Amino acid sequence: MKNKNIVFIAKSLDGYIAGKNGELEWLHAIPNPENNDMGYNQLMEDIDAIVMGRTTFETVCGFGIEWPYQKPVFVLSRSIKTIPEKLKEKVFLLAGSPQEVLQEIHNRGYLRLYIDGGRTVQDFLKADLIDELRITTIPILLGGGFPLFGELSETMEFEHIQSTVFLNQLVQDHYRRKR
Repeated sequence: MKNKNIVFIAKSLDGYIAGKNGELEWLHAIPNPENNDMGYNQLMEDIDAIVMGRTTFETVCGFGIEWPYQKPVFVLSRSIKTIPEKLKEKVFLLAGSPQEVLQEIHNRGYLRLYIDGGRTVQDFLKADLIDELRITTIPILLGGGFPLFGELSETMEFEHIQSTVFLNQLVQDHYRRKR
């Protein structure tokens, strides 16, 4: 099985993944009465594990819901020292460069990864470790916040695979890294 690192994320029209104060309510601005998963279940079939940063982990924990992931989750953090007891068999802490983190995860047998969280995505992009981008654009301008993309030292080319429209308003673009 080939290694693959996939970003699956939503952004505003102006390129933000969270508002100025980290708010995410805008992600649900478009009604979804039939609970369309917008490709999420397919993503879960395509991956072995999830890699996320501390902020994303803390945000998910703060939702006040049951842990939403069935796959192992690797949280990248130098500051978190312990995982809540109820997540001990589901969540694992790692620290290091993106390359070091991938080596550790691959050594554990997980090769196809969902990379999540703003800084984590940016760090993996800077290290040229992202193979696919699946980005859903929500038709809203936030006017500021946490950007999806940061500065890169080199241009990176991606090939457009497809665009899918959900709920007649959300556009999900799928890209593959040209190597």
